Amino acid sequence: MPTMTEEPTDTEQPALPNRQVPFSEAFTEFIPQGWAPYPADLPEELPAARPAALRRRALAEAYPGERLVIPAGGFKVRANDTDYRFRPHTAFAWLTGLGGDREPDAVLVLEPTDTGHEATLYFKPRAPRTDPEFYADSRYGEMWVGTRESLAEMSAMTGISSAPISEFDNALGKNLGAITVRLLREADEAVTARLDALRAEADVAATAAIAADDEFAVALSEARLVKDAFELDQLRQACADTAIGFEAVVAELPEAVRRGKGERWVEGVFGLHARHLGNAVGYDTIAAAGDHANTLHWIRNDGEVKDGDLLLMDAGVEVESLYTADITRTLPVSGTFSPAQRRVYAAVLAAQAAGMAAARPGNRFSDVHAAAVRVIAEHLEAWGLLPVTAEESLDPATGGQHRRWMVHGTSHHLGLDVHDCAQARQENYRDAELRPGMVITVEPGLYFKGTDLLVPEELRGIGVRIEDDIVITEDGCEILSEHLPRDPDAIEAWMAGILSR
Repeated sequence: MPTMTEEPTDTEQPALPNRQVPFSEAFTEFIPQGWAPYPADLPEELPAARPAALRRRALAEAYPGERLVIPAGGFKVRANDTDYRFRPHTAFAWLTGLGGDREPDAVLVLEPTDTGHEATLYFKPRAPRTDPEFYADSRYGEMWVGTRESLAEMSAMTGISSAPISEFDNALGKNLGAITVRLLREADEAVTARLDALRAEADVAATAAIAADDEFAVALSEARLVKDAFELDQLRQACADTAIGFEAVVAELPEAVRRGKGERWVEGVFGLHARHLGNAVGYDTIAAAGDHANTLHWIRNDGEVKDGDLLLMDAGVEVESLYTADITRTLPVSGTFSPAQRRVYAAVLAAQAAGMAAARPGNRFSDVHAAAVRVIAEHLEAWGLLPVTAEESLDPATGGQHRRWMVHGTSHHLGLDVHDCAQARQENYRDAELRPGMVITVEPGLYFKGTDLLVPEELRGIGVRIEDDIVITEDGCEILSEHLPRDPDAIEAWMAGILSR
């Protein structure tokens, strides 16, 4: 990876950081010459721009007369002078329509006016090729990160008035003592520090201001609980693309077995398709074979994939707009379930069916888990594993023994984040009524660790989770991830068809 070089501006030629080489005057005169002009036509509006405009309007109406500040955030250091791939804060993406790795350090401001709010997107537009930024700036320079948009191009893409980020500080501090400013504090530490300093200068009460900011973060999270038509289409696409990735993994299972470190092979195959079909994976892929399936967030993925084992794969494609699928299938590596594996799988499938049946408008979010976990507890009782009855285990005050084998919840909201709307209040999340347009997962499991001496030996090392993405409809739910089979017979037939190609 190349490292940044800079042209010193001080006539005394100060010492440069190691590995950085100064540019000669001849170079700086030569580099801007002979480039084709930038396109004269403005780019088309982004697909998410219009739904984002409606979201901004609704948000502004909730905070009349207040300045709303939503940063995109900046790069996060991976090691020394290399950063992780940039991803804008979810709220920023939701309100601007900018996905992918777009606009580090940008800030969306909704400024109150006499008639509502005016939105301005502050960002770093491209510099002229005569500017040292063009060739010497590894954060924004065109030779380093590609051609950036002009102010006019960004406005055309987003439908938002755009301004250079250099003007943001003045906009942030304008009339600060006379206006309420709400900031999404978590998005950008630098912006938060600047606003806190400006508030102190303007003698704004810090405790009240921070409380208002925290309430704003919760409101932005809760605003995404019900998805609009655009979001549902994006999630359907994410699920369809994810199914393609799963099919590719099945086709590569013999290679995963043959090559060793098969979990890495599985992860790599799915990641290839996620990057080719969409933006990336929506989260680190869980490729857990054998007993690794009993570690709920197994992302080390350094184990063998062996014939006779199960592969628990929890993965999702994140599309270009940043909406992600979240699907889990537990597959027999050989293509056929053993009797013990099928027994555990059938119990989990029955639990998932019960959870989906409870996923209806008017029911509570927590009802989905209650329905699924009841089936889990009943199976554990029937198998003689519970030290109490299923009913006693389900008592939240004195029970819970079944949680030894299913410790996690059954559902979470899904959208731009894999665990979407996570800052919503409990009364609007776990205790809330399900409404049409809410997208959640249904993902019960049973996990029998190889070291668990309370389960029969034939079940030890078997871990099963089945996860699908659903949207609540007017009379029930739609399974967005229906592309992939769940029934064990259907899975065996599906795998046989792929492996015989």
